Amino acid sequence: MMKISVIVPVYNEHQQLSVLVPVLNQLSQFAFEVIVVDGGSVDGTQQILTDAGFKPMHSDAGRAVQMNFGADNAKGDLLWFVHADTQFIDHISKYIDAINESKKNWGRFNIRLSGKQKIFRIIEWLINKRSSWTGIATGDQGIFVQYALFKQIGGYDDIPIMEDVSICKKLKKIILPEVISTPVLITSSRRWEHQGIFRTIICMWKMRWLYFRGVSTEKLHRLYHK
Repeated sequence: MMKISVIVPVYNEHQQLSVLVPVLNQLSQFAFEVIVVDGGSVDGTQQILTDAGFKPMHSDAGRAVQMNFGADNAKGDLLWFVHADTQFIDHISKYIDAINESKKNWGRFNIRLSGKQKIFRIIEWLINKRSSWTGIATGDQGIFVQYALFKQIGGYDDIPIMEDVSICKKLKKIILPEVISTPVLITSSRRWEHQGIFRTIICMWKMRWLYFRGVSTEKLHRLYHK
């Protein structure tokens, strides 16, 4: 079995910590190591994690920067990048087993959105299908990659947005990803719920279209937060 290093980037996660800390505790039982990288939280995230037994590493802000920093400090054979709002519908051991049983050196999970409305079942199906067709995963899908391959491609590009799409483009030139359809990861649907379902869908597709048209990630980052 491979030694799996789980890397979790965090930034101002105070409202999420009641869910995140139990997840980190479970991951610690089955993974080789769990590395939490804080990007400069100012809401007490660092102290709460420390009090819970986790000593977050510190890096500059930015998901790509934080994940690369975690990878640089990892000692495992394989890196598994998990977002702070990810939840697990099945026992953690099933996800670890699924990664170990993978026949490829990188891959991702299918996701299920946390929202209860029926439209979220359609959205998650489309996300998973799109990812299967294109070989491009999102960070919410729990991208995992062998350490040697991650270093071979230079890790995540130091960009403020679309870092998950960028790394998948590099990885799939070498080999297409392993698609783990079960168990699935649960990812928060709060973005859709807060900003509006159809508005969010249009925004996400627009961002991807502009990215593949060559618009700079700095401009995309400004548009996204605008």
